[in-house]
Amino acid sequence: MVTRLLVASTALAVLVGVGATPTWGQDGSTAAWEPARLSDGQPDIQGMWDNIDALSTPLELPDGFSGPTFTAEDLQAIAGARAAEAARRAALPRAPSVGAYGAYWFDSYWNEAGEPPAPARIVEPLNGQIPDYTAAAQAVIDENMARLHDSYEFMESADRCITRGVLSIMMPGVYNNGARILQVPGFVIIQSEMIHRARIIPVDGRAHVSDKIRQWEGDPRGRWEGNTLVVESTNFRHVRSMRAQTAGSRSRQSERQRLIERFTIVGSDMLQYSIQVDDPDTYTGTWTASFPMERNSEYEIYEYACHEGNYSVENALSGARSKKE
Repeated sequence: MVTRLLVASTALAVLVGVGATPTWGQDGSTAAWEPARLSDGQPDIQGMWDNIDALSTPLELPDGFSGPTFTAEDLQAIAGARAAEAARRAALPRAPSVGAYGAYWFDSYWNEAGEPPAPARIVEPLNGQIPDYTAAAQAVIDENMARLHDSYEFMESADRCITRGVLSIMMPGVYNNGARILQVPGFVIIQSEMIHRARIIPVDGRAHVSDKIRQWEGDPRGRWEGNTLVVESTNFRHVRSMRAQTAGSRSRQSERQRLIERFTIVGSDMLQYSIQVDDPDTYTGTWTASFPMERNSEYEIYEYACHEGNYSVENALSGARSKKE
C-alpha cells in the first residue's frame, strides 16, 4: 500500500474521525482530485476492492491511550504495550487443539506487512476500544457459550452459513477480504467474498421498508454527499449469536441496531471506509471503525460455498452428545 501516515518526532498522527473526509490519498493530497462520474451523477467507485492492508492495523488501542492525535512517543508506547501483551499471551498454557488451517490460507501469508496506517481501526470512542456489552447482552452471550452445543440456536450465524453480519462482512478478516462494487441507476451493489453475499443498496431516496420487516443484514438506504456514499441500515432482526470483532469472542445483534457506513473515494485506487455502530441493547455506547480499502484489479472472487461440505454444526452437536454418553 502506497499511502501511510508518516509520523516524525515532532509531528502528530491524525486518525480519521467520525464522518470526516480524509485529507490523505495515494499522493498525500485529495484537494484537486475529482473522481469520474457515471451518467446518473454518481461518483464511479465500481471495481474490485480489498482491505487487506488494514489487517496490519490492530482493531483496538491498548488500555491507557486516547486519541484522536498521537505523538511519535505515543506510537512507540502503543507498540511496546502491544508487544508486552503478545508476550504475556504467548506464555500462557494452551489447551489441546486439533489445529487450524495452514498458514498459506491466510491473507497475511501472501501480503507483506507494512506500517499500520493508523494506531487502531477503532476511532470512536477516543480510547480506541469497543464499548462494553450491556448487562442484558452479556447475559445472552454467556448463555450462548455455556449452552453452545445444546442446539444450533446457540451457535453463531456464520458457523451456520447464514451471515457474518454487516460488521464482519465489511471489517478486515484473516482471509477472503475481497469486495466487488457495482453501480446501476438508483442502486449500489456490494458483493462480498465471505459467505458470498450481495448487499443491494438503493440510492434513489426511497424510504426504509416497514418496521415490521426485519432482516439479518438490515435494510440499507444510501445517499451521496459529495464524494462520499453514506449508507444507513435499520430494520435488523434480533440475532442472539453473531460473530464479534475481537478474535475468539461472540456478540449479538438487536432490532435497535443502526449502522452508518461511509465510503469516501480519495484517489483513483483508494476508498476510506468507516462504520458507526449504534446498538443500545448490545453496547453501552456507540463506536466507529475506519480503515482504507484499495482497488485491486487482479483480485478474483470465487464462490464461497459455505453450506457445501460444512459439517461444523452437525459434527459439533453430535460430538458433544457422544461425549456426554
